[in-house]
Amino acid sequence: MKILALDTATELCSAALLLDGSVTGRERELGRGHAEYILAMIDELLAEAALPLSRLDAVAFGRGPGGFTGVRLAASVTQGLSFGSGLPVVPVSDLRAVAQRVLDLEPTASQVLVCNDARMNEVYWGCFERDAEGLARHSGEERVTKAAAVVLPAAWTRGAGCPASVGGGAGFAAYPELRSRLQTQLAPIHDRLLPRAHEIARLAAPDVRAGRVVSPEAAIPLYLRDNVVQPKPSLT
Repeated sequence: MKILALDTATELCSAALLLDGSVTGRERELGRGHAEYILAMIDELLAEAALPLSRLDAVAFGRGPGGFTGVRLAASVTQGLSFGSGLPVVPVSDLRAVAQRVLDLEPTASQVLVCNDARMNEVYWGCFERDAEGLARHSGEERVTKAAAVVLPAAWTRGAGCPASVGGGAGFAAYPELRSRLQTQLAPIHDRLLPRAHEIARLAAPDVRAGRVVSPEAAIPLYLRDNVVQPKPSLT
């Protein structure tokens, strides 16, 4: 199994190469300028592995939710690589990638609430559970809401003083009130984790094996928020 993965949905720009279960990667935290680095990261990984792009099995990318420009960049780069090489594509949720990071850090945890900063006083969030292979799977829909609207599934609550799940994502750091409200139900909360290509490559592997892939033109972003651009009020 040979999968190239990339992600530019947040300030963490990253690329990774999965080769027969082993993952190597490049990552750099940036305020902006992801387009200047992502292709160089990909070239370095392929050169080190002495592999042309055409010999891979698929390209995976973080399809959002995340910053509008970053998610669009990841999709555009993926489409270009896929069209040029004839490789299929696997879109992977950036929230799910964070959930996987949390599960790897917390081997006894089975449930994860992920909250990423969506700006505009909102968070992208979703609930995930560990599957039989140790990978994060969705437990409900991904959403974008005010921090006050984030709630755990009722089935995750095991009683006072007995946390049912763990938390992760930069949304907890951006909105301290969110952490304060849920910290009795989540233990611990990893509030500095961002999505990475490393986890995206691993999450894509079962889909590639099962043939759950898409064509280049179907490599489209997921924004969640409809009002990406807010028009200025009229002065008349």
